[in-house]
Parts: sequence; C-alpha cells; structure tokens
Amino acid sequence: MISELMRIVRLGIKSLLLHKLRSFLTMLGLLFGVAAVIGMLAIGEGASFEALQRIKALGSTNIIIRSQKPPQTQESTSADVFNAVSYGLTYRDADRIASVVREAELVVQVREKPAEMRQGPYWVSSIVLGTEPEFLRVSNMRMREGRWLTPTDLVRQKNVAVLGATLAETLFPLDDPLDQTVRVDADRYRVVGVLDELGRASGSVGPPLDACMFIPLTTSRARFGDETTTTSGGSFSRERVELHEIRVRLREIDQVIPAANVLRTLIDDAHRSQNDVVITVPLELLREAEESKRLWNFMLGCMAGISLLVGGIGIMNVMLATVTERTREIGIRRALGAKKSHIVRQFVVETGVLSAIGGLAGVGVGIGFPFLIERLFGKPTITLPEHVILAFGISAAVGVAFGIYPAWRAANMDPVEALRHE
Repeated sequence: MISELMRIVRLGIKSLLLHKLRSFLTMLGLLFGVAAVIGMLAIGEGASFEALQRIKALGSTNIIIRSQKPPQTQESTSADVFNAVSYGLTYRDADRIASVVREAELVVQVREKPAEMRQGPYWVSSIVLGTEPEFLRVSNMRMREGRWLTPTDLVRQKNVAVLGATLAETLFPLDDPLDQTVRVDADRYRVVGVLDELGRASGSVGPPLDACMFIPLTTSRARFGDETTTTSGGSFSRERVELHEIRVRLREIDQVIPAANVLRTLIDDAHRSQNDVVITVPLELLREAEESKRLWNFMLGCMAGISLLVGGIGIMNVMLATVTERTREIGIRRALGAKKSHIVRQFVVETGVLSAIGGLAGVGVGIGFPFLIERLFGKPTITLPEHVILAFGISAAVGVAFGIYPAWRAANMDPVEALRHE
C-alpha cells in the first residue's frame, strides 16, 4: 500500500515537473494565501496584545474616577474671567466613596499640577502628582532605586519627590538623582526615589507616569493650593479642582462591576448634570477589547481565507486544463486495466503536492513577514503556532478539495473516446 502510494506520488511529481512554470504559478496562489493568513493574524494579535496590556496595567480590580472639564465651562465669557471655575472631584467625594463602598481595599487620591521642573542646566515641563503612599500599589508600579512616599512624608508635608524613569533621565542624564534637589517654582524637592520604567502611559487615562514627579498629597495642596491660573495669548483663566483622580481598588474581581454601578450612582447624586466626572472601569474595557480582538481576528481570517479560496480556484483551473491535455494518456491507462480509483488518486496526489509545497512556502513567508514588520516599523507582532497550523491545514484542504472535481472528471471519461482524442 505504501509502495503504491509512493509510486503515485513520484508519478504526480514527474507530471508536475513537465510544466514547471505553470506548476510554480499555481503554487503562488496558495503561497500568498497562507502567508496572508499567518501575517495578518500575527499583526492583529500583536496590536490586540498591546492594547490589552495597556488596559491590564490599569488593574483588573481597579476603578478610576477622574475630573473632567465640563463643556459649559469651556464656553465661559470674558465676564467670568476673574471667577474661578470649580468642577471635578472633591475630598468629600473621596470620603463618601471610602465609607459607602465597603468592598474597597484602597481609595487613593491624586492631584495634578502642570509645572516647570529645573535641575541645574536641565529643565522640562511636566506634571507634579500629589498622591498618597498607597498609589504605588494601586498603580502596579515598582521602585528602581530609593524609596516611595511614606505616611510620615504625608503628615509632615515634606518636600520630597519620587521621579518617573523618563523624568529622572531628563533632569539627571549624567548623575545619580537620589538625594539631589529639583526646583519647582520657588520650592525645592529632595529626590528620595526613582520608579522603574513603565514604557506606557498610565493606561487609557491620566498622564504618562514615566514623565511625572510624585510628591505627598498634603505637600501638593499646601504648595500649590486648589486653584490653577492658566495664561494663554494675553488672557487667563482660573480653575478650582480639589482632586483630579480617585483610584479605587477592590478586594475581589467579582466585586468590580457591582462597585462600579454603586460609584456611578454616588457620583451622579453628588455631581448632578454637571458632567465633570468620568468613571473608567478597566475590567469592562478589558472585556470589550477581548471581544473586539475575537471579531478582528475573525475578519482578518475571512479576508485571508479569500486568498486561499482564489488559490484553490487556480488549482482547479490548472488541473482541468491538465485533464484535457492528458485525455489520451488517461484512455491508454484505462485500456491497460487502470481503475477509476487509480485515476482519481493520481490527480488528487498532484493537487496535494501542489498545495503542500505552496503551503510550506507560504508558512515560511508568513512567519518572516511579521518579523520584518516588527524590525522596520517597531510594531509588535505575535505569530501563534495554532495560526500556522490552521493556515497550512486550510491550504492543504483547499488544494485537495478543488482537485477532486478534475480527478472525478478524468476518472469518468469514456476510455474509447479518450483513446480517440488528439
């Protein structure tokens, strides 16, 4: 049985080599189809993975509540220019959240202050984040060197600071930042720690943490106050925001959605019709992103599958032409005693060889294409083994499936009519 199969394979390869160019062009259809499936799924998987990682970095048990400037305050007239516009979260909101949401493990307050930071000849415009010691835990950050803010820093309103990795490299490109000072406005802050590089923003919300300076919340309030004056183009505006962000961390992931519903009701009651607070639930974003990923991969797979379908149609056309060219050969084989099954096997083997070689070449191109995209454009790509197996399996199935009809047509020829064919 095996020897007979090997003989049929050798005969099929020999027949294909009689028309090398035609066989090569036929294989190209499946080659590009397989490469398209693997390459497109790898690019889609990489993009989805990057988005999911950003969302996961926010914390699946976290709920992030941020102040936002309501639309009506952006339309303030010149008559209101000397009045501070008040909006957003308050310290009272943080206290109510801590008392109402019993499942909350941590409730962390954050204040943001855009400022110019100087150290010797180096300076940069960034954001000073006033926060609490628990912010390190709720934000999933790690210290690279030194220490984080402590409760003592908070109580004593110390002028101490922790720098993000990017900010530390900007202000201290040649020196160790620990125990050095950074000037913000008229105040100086002693650097007590540097964060490990995150390589991302704080997720889909908030400022880029790598470029921020972190100081105690009490120090931020004492040094900067609750009002911010912005000057632009000869005009200025005043805003009063007590807290820019509150991060709530739940104990269990099952508590996140119910707690989020409670928080939405709580915020709506406290900020009726103001539209000055937005609640972000990373778990909801994660589930939406995963659903989008499945839909995206399905669409990419369908688009790439069309390429395989076109390749299969190409194989059928070529094999039908081959059957016509070899009509007399088929008649001679039938006259010498070949059965229909022998003819079918011969042509199916030929299409199988075409699809297998084209599929293997497509796998090589498909694996190399995402690697090239990653090297040239810096975009992450992920080639999964199941995608490679799926693409090659579909190409083999398509090749054989589209070769069955030409094989059936060859096997059912009238031997006498086939012998008369010129």
